[in-house]
Amino acid sequence: MIYVAPTAVVIGDVTIGKDTSVWYGAVLRGDLDGIVVGESCSIQDNAVVHVDYGNPARIGSRVTVGHGAVVHGCTIDDDCLIGMNATVASRAKVGGGSIVAAGAVVREGDEFPPRSVIAGVPAKRIGDAQDHHRIRIELSWRIYTDLAARSLPPQEELRGDPALRVRIPLTDEFRAL
Repeated sequence: MIYVAPTAVVIGDVTIGKDTSVWYGAVLRGDLDGIVVGESCSIQDNAVVHVDYGNPARIGSRVTVGHGAVVHGCTIDDDCLIGMNATVASRAKVGGGSIVAAGAVVREGDEFPPRSVIAGVPAKRIGDAQDHHRIRIELSWRIYTDLAARSLPPQEELRGDPALRVRIPLTDEFRAL
């Protein structure tokens, strides 16, 4: 089962794995490409997950996307925490076991190795994730998995469908950008 709040919006080519929760006001919009969210994730209140043509959003398992965060056409590997109001832009990659601090802005195309602590505007790697970071990441997804099962309506796992993407004819000029 997955858990989706009544005021969340999930539209387009979106896959959501087992025990994942999508909270109030969150938007997952797989209109121009696909979104894949793994198992036991928490997409918290007012977070936005969106895509660009050729830039799907891939969120691994056991990931928390904090309140008001934006995850856009990028890859977040397993066991990460994306802090409140953080932004991870198109083509960026956050390696497994990492924390992106609240309010950080990960620029387009930036890549961070596994077990990074990432902070700032623009975001930079400020150190290695320590045991207390790993515990924080694990507590976050575990608590929200339990909270969702107790407070949000359950539904079957969601499997994406590329036919649900919007097709807009692009000129060669636009494609070159």
